[in-house]
Amino acid sequence: MSDDHSPPPGQAVPQGAAPGGQGDDANIANGARIYDYLLGGKNNYVADRVAADRMIAENPGAPVTAKANRAFLGRAVRFLVEEAGIRQFLDVGAGLPTQQNVHEVAQRSAPDARVVYVDHDPVVVAHGQALLATSDAVTVIQADARRPADILDHPETCRLIDFSEPVAVLLVAVLHFVSDEEDPDGILARFAEVMAPGSHLAISHTVGESPAQVMAAAQRGFQGTGALLTPRTRPELRRFFQGFDILEPGLVRVAEWRPTIPPPPSSGNSPWVIVGGVGRKR
Repeated sequence: MSDDHSPPPGQAVPQGAAPGGQGDDANIANGARIYDYLLGGKNNYVADRVAADRMIAENPGAPVTAKANRAFLGRAVRFLVEEAGIRQFLDVGAGLPTQQNVHEVAQRSAPDARVVYVDHDPVVVAHGQALLATSDAVTVIQADARRPADILDHPETCRLIDFSEPVAVLLVAVLHFVSDEEDPDGILARFAEVMAPGSHLAISHTVGESPAQVMAAAQRGFQGTGALLTPRTRPELRRFFQGFDILEPGLVRVAEWRPTIPPPPSSGNSPWVIVGGVGRKR
């Protein structure tokens, strides 16, 4: 993370080359850029850093949690390629490109792996199209997770994803921005409907296991971006895997999902708890 955030509030000074285009208002915090900042990235503005720093002030472990969530994605993709034999990925709510993107992890083990990145944010899509669409096997589309039909019927999805074969659908740190009124169960059911047996579903999600002040800080931070953070319980997350067998070790904190090295003990910093899991469709 950068250590100099001195420009006055409202001054549009990016850390690095933030993309231009529709929706790229430097004076309004953006959820993807806040996450980028928590990961130590440079594609963020003062407004994003201010919002993130408010979260960190009340929860110093927030960057650790964000990085653990990103590492979970990498381990899940590696498992899906190397052990489950998956060769096609639909990454819904992909966020800004950073290190160890899905196609990089997947194609390291399987050069023929195909990836469709999906995000509703035009800033993310513009950036992704510039940096990620480096081959005919990788594409970035603008669509909203709340409207799965738009994703499934998109020409680029149809070009790269064959739903008659196993596919991995990734919803990493996405569904906690979908309210109950927006029917997350229905969204998951629509994806599951088209996924062939042997397909996999990977989810990570904020759960209501943090101290109240930590969760309130996270909710306030994202509310400024227009996103409502909705923590859920682990039983509620299990419901998202209807029709799937949740693989070992089950729904656990993201740092505890098949770690390559033992996760560090809790720092005692009132962590923002994100739980993750992977399921295989029956």
